[in-house]
Amino acid sequence: MIDIKSSVHEVAVIVGGGPGISSSCARLFAENGMRVCVAARNPEKPVLEALEKTHRVLRYACDATDPAAVTQLFGNVVQDVGTPRLVVHNIDGRVPGIFRKSIIEADPGMAFETLRNSAFSAFLVGQQAARLMLGNEPDANGARGTIIFTNASAALKGFSSGAFAMACHAKSGLAQSMARELMPQGVHIANVPIDAAIGWTQEDGTRAHRLAGTTVDDNMADPDHIAKAYLQLHRQHRSTWAFEVVLRPWVEKW
Repeated sequence: MIDIKSSVHEVAVIVGGGPGISSSCARLFAENGMRVCVAARNPEKPVLEALEKTHRVLRYACDATDPAAVTQLFGNVVQDVGTPRLVVHNIDGRVPGIFRKSIIEADPGMAFETLRNSAFSAFLVGQQAARLMLGNEPDANGARGTIIFTNASAALKGFSSGAFAMACHAKSGLAQSMARELMPQGVHIANVPIDAAIGWTQEDGTRAHRLAGTTVDDNMADPDHIAKAYLQLHRQHRSTWAFEVVLRPWVEKW
């Protein structure tokens, strides 16, 4: 039997699993020699099952809004494959009923759930990741690990959905606070607002978004290239660590 822990150099954990950024990151990280773990409320999604078969990705069930579940997730990862050096929090957090709701229309319960799904889960994941990474030995770059938060354009400009803007701003504040505290201790923190619809590859080879339609002339963000940006952040020299990187397509109006 192969000893998984001794056969890889780095462990990556992606919290939030789907066909877009998470899948692209899982594939790219695995192809670069990492042992990849993906956590989702439903780890039985076909796309995650496929990643297990093609890239040896480990799947974990986790409700990232539950402190005990997040603690257990990281404990299981350490036990199974080792302490992570790269953690990506990739949870949008919006509940369907809050989409495009004005402040007078938004249901308070849904607003709270959005905040809990997005910013609070980011806090829980970031807290557990930081606790573990601070125990890592520094690598040749002096780094103990990298924590990346996927964010949205609502972190930069408040649209009509106040609940989502509140959640995205909260995640940005969390990331900035963590960066100021942890980067001097060797843990790289990056906040990545993506100012675009994300079009992932469909079965017919086109790229599309469930609400924005089919990608035309690279007018949507490509999750494969988002993943490359994340890997580059992880590999940055500590003399030039980027904290906030905004990604948007070349035709995006901003």
